[in-house]
Amino acid sequence: MKGEIIAIGDELTSGRILNTTSGFAARHLFDAGYEIYAMHTIGDTPVLIGEALKRALDRVDFVIVTGGLGITDDDLTNEAVSIALNIPTMPNLEILYQIRSHLDGISGNPLSPLEKLAWLPKGAEALNPKARMAGYQLVHDGKPIFFLPGIPSQMEQLLLEQVLPRLTTWYADPRKGMRQKMLRVFNMNEVEVNGKIASLKLDKTVSIGYYPVFPELHISLTIRNTECSECTAVLSHAADSICDLLGSVVYGKNQETMEAVVGKLLKKKKLKLAVAESCTGGLLSHKITKVPGSSSYYLGGITTYANSMKTKFLHVPKKMLNQHGAVSREVAETMAASVRKITGADLSLSITGIAGPEGGSEEKPVGTVYIGMAGSSYCSASRFQFEGSREQIQEITAVMGLDQVRRYLLNQL
Repeated sequence: MKGEIIAIGDELTSGRILNTTSGFAARHLFDAGYEIYAMHTIGDTPVLIGEALKRALDRVDFVIVTGGLGITDDDLTNEAVSIALNIPTMPNLEILYQIRSHLDGISGNPLSPLEKLAWLPKGAEALNPKARMAGYQLVHDGKPIFFLPGIPSQMEQLLLEQVLPRLTTWYADPRKGMRQKMLRVFNMNEVEVNGKIASLKLDKTVSIGYYPVFPELHISLTIRNTECSECTAVLSHAADSICDLLGSVVYGKNQETMEAVVGKLLKKKKLKLAVAESCTGGLLSHKITKVPGSSSYYLGGITTYANSMKTKFLHVPKKMLNQHGAVSREVAETMAASVRKITGADLSLSITGIAGPEGGSEEKPVGTVYIGMAGSSYCSASRFQFEGSREQIQEITAVMGLDQVRRYLLNQL
């Protein structure tokens, strides 16, 4: 089944807002077995919206449109759909009731610009009338079109809870004719990975795709063959061959994240972790605690951004800071040892570095990072040199820290 994604909004075409909704939709549709024919980003212009929609309906099985469903004058998606498909708009009584019930509770005014949300193309079915932004489904020439809000959190919820389930009832499960696995790689670039895999003699029915998702690389293995009775075994053999070839840089499969893999290892070994971080400013702790159940293995973290905080809370000697600098092996090791002692953790991780864009020197340029670890009989730190924006350096540093814990727990360090 082929689909097309259309993202609408002047804020997207001007670059003021990053279009994350299309990527989210494409990723989850791909994981569900659907093929994305094309993705478009267009401004709030009814003619362009109509042209894009009609063109999509001519070549794909379903369309997802995001944005332009709000109450302001530049939210023109419904108007464009009405003109392009020659369908009048009319009030959706269920949505209108929800709006007026809400207004009655907060105001005596029976009229509100919010009522614009209830005016949908004739035949539209609200996806979730009780949601803040309902979204809707419209069927045209036997093909479903899903209209979703442009606000990422609202769009993501409706896609997962409404669109994907509706698609599976509309069309036969696309996975019935497909087998798929994804391998997650960290700390090896796409060119090197591609070169290594090219040396393997894999079954020709296995299609391999490479998808950089900073700071990782995702490798997709797919078999689209309804006649293949052994396709599951063929796919598993291909995945195992790649894992054996690439080794420990393959850290997980399918939906596993680095933080989830590390958490699973800590839980299995019944170990407690604590962290001390500087240049990542709490990002490492945030990643760890995103995993449900992380309280069973994560004690907490101390963010010591300023040198005074390192001295006061992690007992890093002022003399050490003056002699070696905050970004040094000695300070990273002390931070790791101190946070382990303070928290009583079995294993601790520390991070100190220069995220930039300022603060670097010839000896320690921007991107210089030290990651330390301490265990019952182990305390060491390693130097890394990363590149990119401030946010990219912080992100790759946090993931590298987690990867160091993973390798340590697998006895690879």
